[in-house]
Amino acid sequence: MKFPCRLDKFVSNIGELPRTKVKSLIKKGNVTVNGLVCKRNELQIAATDEIKINDKILKYLGKRYFMLHKPQGYVCANQDDLHPTVFDLLDEPNLKDFHIAGRLDIDTTGLVLITNDGDWSHQITSPKKQKFKTYLVETKEIITEEALQKLRDGVALHNEKQLTRPAQAEALDKYALRLSICEGKYHQVKRMLAAVDNHVVELHREKVGGIALDSDLSAGQYRPLTEHEISIINAM
Repeated sequence: MKFPCRLDKFVSNIGELPRTKVKSLIKKGNVTVNGLVCKRNELQIAATDEIKINDKILKYLGKRYFMLHKPQGYVCANQDDLHPTVFDLLDEPNLKDFHIAGRLDIDTTGLVLITNDGDWSHQITSPKKQKFKTYLVETKEIITEEALQKLRDGVALHNEKQLTRPAQAEALDKYALRLSICEGKYHQVKRMLAAVDNHVVELHREKVGGIALDSDLSAGQYRPLTEHEISIINAM
């Protein structure tokens, strides 16, 4: 939420109420600003103003940042008519302004970062910032050194003219590798493996930039980021 903002928008967002109901409450004098009844929907308020609705304080919690261990079967979206979303796993107030800083496919597991800070998430998602995302990849075919080198050099994705940017690729086993990329093209890891005549069986993201998935988080669990983790993204 950006300030200054309209009173009715603030009350609707923080109070999680429909805008029509909020306007009715304001009209009836049930909303106060710094102790005074206010009946102006359009009043511009600051983050430091004290807003009450029926004597209950509505508090803006500021910028917030979470890491989530995404399980399979959840989509990275605020809402979805067919599948549960990662937001269904969060028990937090005022999630309307939150978004995902780097989505994962429904069948991909691992680290998802969720925030209401657009400038911070832009540092992650913008290709110009070159923040590497690291994945553990299990494959159908054996990983060859030739395939690894092609991934490091950049490969041609189907229906795209430019090669992918150079990746970091390390074999972990005959059928497993760690792959780090600094782009976010549609199904990119799966398409990169297809470009070297292989197929992704399982995909798990373990790191974004300098932020690693907390090993104490089981699938479906989340926690706030530490101040250090938040600062890592801005520092890189």
